[in-house]
Amino acid sequence: MQLPWLDSHDPFPPITGLEPDGLLAAGADLSSARLIDAYQRGIFPWYSAHEPILWWSPTPRCVIVPEQFHASRSLQKRLRLEDFQITSNVAFADVMHACATVDDRKHGTWITQDMFDAYCNMHTLGWAHSVEVWQENELVGGVYGLAIGKIFFGESMFSRATDASKIALLVLCRALVAMDFKLLDCQIENPHLLSLGAKNISHSAFQTVLQKYAYPAAPLPMQEWQAAIQRVQP
Repeated sequence: MQLPWLDSHDPFPPITGLEPDGLLAAGADLSSARLIDAYQRGIFPWYSAHEPILWWSPTPRCVIVPEQFHASRSLQKRLRLEDFQITSNVAFADVMHACATVDDRKHGTWITQDMFDAYCNMHTLGWAHSVEVWQENELVGGVYGLAIGKIFFGESMFSRATDASKIALLVLCRALVAMDFKLLDCQIENPHLLSLGAKNISHSAFQTVLQKYAYPAAPLPMQEWQAAIQRVQP
């Protein structure tokens, strides 16, 4: 099958007859309108530097139901007892940069400069959010993604201290429960996510959830997001 090439004003092709890995199309741009439309359809960009923008919609889809996040007793104890400080949206760009460079990812990251700029713009517009984990005033963990309707589309996370990314994800899931979010989209499974309660659902099931819950009129008010994060602090 020839991969469709999108110009800036071309719509996405139907999500049928995909390649086995979910590759849908190439081209277009990373404008806010394009990204919102993509995520509402279950599509996301993922590509390397010096490649065209590639758009994906894999099946099955890896998701976490926020209230089913698996927090081990040791993780909950570490969150209670260790000197972590949890914030949200105070270091969005730093979280993205850390996700791109931790463990020397900068030599193989999909977070290109264009991706970095696009998601920082989404943050400025109120669609993208981060959760930060600090220890002794050092950023040691975090997660970021897009909140569209009642779905949080997770993009990446990082850790520079034991369990710091898990703590960020735990706090995020607690906040999502408080705000009545229905799913945390993890895109593609890995053993780490599965150990935290992620599961695979079919493409059709994911599309059904999107059609019901991923159509807001505007981004979530920042103060509502911040209030939810504060409410679930340990």
